[in-house]
Amino acid sequence: MKIKNFNTRRVLITGGAGFLGSHLCERLVSEGSEVLCVDNCFTGTRQNIFHLLNKPNFEFIRHDITFPLYLEVDEIYNLACPASPVHYQFDPVQTTKTSVHGAINMLGLAKRIKAKILQASTSEVYGDPDVHPQPETYWGRVNPIGPRSCYDEGKRCAETLFFDYYRQHNLKIKVVRIFNTYGTRMHPNDGRVVSNFIVQALKNRDITVFGDGTQTRSFCMWMI
Repeated sequence: MKIKNFNTRRVLITGGAGFLGSHLCERLVSEGSEVLCVDNCFTGTRQNIFHLLNKPNFEFIRHDITFPLYLEVDEIYNLACPASPVHYQFDPVQTTKTSVHGAINMLGLAKRIKAKILQASTSEVYGDPDVHPQPETYWGRVNPIGPRSCYDEGKRCAETLFFDYYRQHNLKIKVVRIFNTYGTRMHPNDGRVVSNFIVQALKNRDITVFGDGTQTRSFCMWMI
């Protein structure tokens, strides 16, 4: 019989079967935390977390966070939301609901159980910026009705909710604006620049650079 260690940190990771989420699950499991991975597998896959399924401190639940979830944990990492234009534009209404309803549900859970919570936001909250590089003091230049708005505005609204829960309920929050990230387990057909470069190189095709080649990007490499 397994005896529970009540001193072990209990962590909920939404979007835990995705590219970034699976690496975070792996890291926290290796540190000895009890990790509860929640994902509806819209873009995440069981294959990303298959090597963790037999770990005694790891559990996977298939669930859509636009619906409430009732658990007891110490920390919440909210990574749930398709991040590639190819994926988030497939069902833009669901994308917005994942960011907004999902944030409401996770913040409500954090408030009820007094857990710390982190929101995985995005550089897209700056929209099509006219300031480079963007400091956190820059509020952005955003189109609220364009085809990418389901993701951009959903993430902006989620940030608003997080900070209002902090101000109104004294909730312990963190918000991280993640820029273009690449590494193992990234989806090869997500339509983003690094995955496009890699796939084209592996297929011995010309590397496509859009525009006049003078644009800049910030890249983050995911490393354990």
